[in-house]
Amino acid sequence: MKIRLDKLDSPEIIALLDEHHEEMRRHSPPGSIHALDLEGLKSPAIAFWSLWNKNELLGCVALKEISTDLAEIKSMRVTYKHQGKGIANYLMRHLLDIAIARGYKRLSLETGSMDGFDRARKLYEKFGFDYCGPFAGYVDDPNSLFMTKRL
Repeated sequence: MKIRLDKLDSPEIIALLDEHHEEMRRHSPPGSIHALDLEGLKSPAIAFWSLWNKNELLGCVALKEISTDLAEIKSMRVTYKHQGKGIANYLMRHLLDIAIARGYKRLSLETGSMDGFDRARKLYEKFGFDYCGPFAGYVDDPNSLFMTKRL
């Protein structure tokens, strides 16, 4: 497996992000979807990585710098074919290593409160994320949960 900083221009990445947005629409009402679109992920404040096994895309994750002390996890996604194989753990370890190397003090995220987000919440809990209030411009929303981890 190889993880690489991605330019967000391959058909595989575009298809995976489309899949990600479709899943968000399936589980969240329109005003509660905080997944960034392709252009949003190309922001200079965001680094985006993809994970490949030879020529097969396994997953992706992005890191958005909020401040010199805080970054946010964005667009963490594993392809349907590779879910349940530890790929999300691999991506999370990579992201934590990057966040620590960049000197962030906290890593935070927003995820859904609905049942469709149970696996994601369990992953974040496993890696030591605690529930918290909204951050970085988010507002209280019954469809969102916020989590953070001190680094």
